[in-house]
Amino acid sequence: MDIIHFLAENQHIFLIVIAALGLIIGSFLNVVIHRLPHMLQEEWNQECREYLGLKPNPIDIDKLNLHLPFSHCPRCKKTLKPWHNIPIISYLVLKGHCAYCNAAISARYPIVELLCCLASVYVAWRFGFTFQTLGALLFTWILIALTFIDIDHHLLPDQLTLSLLWVGLFLSMFSLFVNSHDAIIGAILGYLIFALTQWLFKLATGKIGMGQGDYKFLAGLGAYLGWQQLPIIILFASVSGLIFGLTHMTMKKQFKSTPLPFGPYLAVAGWISLMWGPEILHIYVHKFLM
Repeated sequence: MDIIHFLAENQHIFLIVIAALGLIIGSFLNVVIHRLPHMLQEEWNQECREYLGLKPNPIDIDKLNLHLPFSHCPRCKKTLKPWHNIPIISYLVLKGHCAYCNAAISARYPIVELLCCLASVYVAWRFGFTFQTLGALLFTWILIALTFIDIDHHLLPDQLTLSLLWVGLFLSMFSLFVNSHDAIIGAILGYLIFALTQWLFKLATGKIGMGQGDYKFLAGLGAYLGWQQLPIIILFASVSGLIFGLTHMTMKKQFKSTPLPFGPYLAVAGWISLMWGPEILHIYVHKFLM
């Protein structure tokens, strides 16, 4: 209890603790981003083989998880020492290369760690020493993981989107960000808006324009932030996605139908809504509707 009171009364120390926690969580998120899609792929492969009556692969799926195998170099396969895994610092000391075989280490790892650290500190500064900070941190960490997984694999795993949904509904019982009424309506509308949009798009074109992961993601954002924030989230995500998509196609000279992940834009829009959504909504209502 003394530690809690000390942190509550010393904001600078509290933010330093959150910064350290953000770096640690960022390191863990790197593991989630890299391994969770492979875990799902292996699980789906095993299920398909079982359905087809084939023998399972010799790979022991129980050994493929977020803990095992221990962190290792993908080229030389040597297990990394604890001091090789210090967030950001190890990358800088090793100059972005493996300590054993000198293979290049992706800059993605320190980027995710730094992003998680900065976002976590801002959340803590924004909400202070409150339960809202805890809820906002969970929200932020899930969004970071979803963003990079979708960029790499065009996949929004249920393990993350549904966690966002259920945590949002749970927190609404205490009106941490919104009340249960707004959260439940937000979850329902968030899912239905994209589901109906996809149904109409497929009816008109015969193509699939959006995956069900996006439905669940928006439902989770609606559960966390309430139905009132859905227009802001959809508008920001759509505009940013359109701008980036057109820019990407122009630079790559790919003007045919090219699938682009929508999850990162939903994540950015959702985080903006968490931070400044009520203020944005207030400005919009008073400036354009009154």
